[in-house]
Amino acid sequence: MAGIPHSLRESNMIDQINAKSVAICDTEPVAIEGVRTLLDRCADLRLVAAEPSVLGAMEIVRLHGPAIMILDKGFGIHVVMDCLHRLQLWGGQVASIVWGVNLNEAEALRLMQFGALGVVRKTAPLESLLECMRTVAAGNTWMEESLLQEPERGPRGTRSNLTSRELQVVELVEQGMKNRDIGTELGIRPGTVKIHLKHIFEKTGIRGRYGLALSGLREKGLLSLPAA
Repeated sequence: MAGIPHSLRESNMIDQINAKSVAICDTEPVAIEGVRTLLDRCADLRLVAAEPSVLGAMEIVRLHGPAIMILDKGFGIHVVMDCLHRLQLWGGQVASIVWGVNLNEAEALRLMQFGALGVVRKTAPLESLLECMRTVAAGNTWMEESLLQEPERGPRGTRSNLTSRELQVVELVEQGMKNRDIGTELGIRPGTVKIHLKHIFEKTGIRGRYGLALSGLREKGLLSLPAA
């Protein structure tokens, strides 16, 4: 450390202490090394562990307690959702990000419903990946804008137009429940749930149940999109 001013050394030590720890479970060693190289240039984020197998994710959490866990969708969406569920059972102390080459809006919302705070494509710009990590580290959600099927449109109406029963249906849709499960929860037939959804779409101008879930996340301030 000779030749480096004492104040600068102290500043670097403080940065390292305050940096958010990141772990990654990925099928591709080159992706792991890419994240490692990226974070080596960041003062506020540091890679503490990497695993090529999803089976090691829980062990990483136990040994390192990272602030952020990056999971590769390449393991299989159901495997990743199970891992997200286990992380939630752990206490929800780890902010999870799922990334992958092939992702669509429906999958992104489903992953968020299972506990992911961030969803991003592997082809996203490096600045977007860093923004995602910093956002979830602060306890907020983040979704890559290109995952949306179409630009956000202004709805024809608001949720204030919905009946109390329709609002109940919306809430359960946002939790990822299917029509059959919603019917069981509310004591109504699945066909009646479909009718309620039809009225909800007509009143709000929102297309599809995933659009409804996305709208709910936005309204509650639970979803951040990249800065323009």
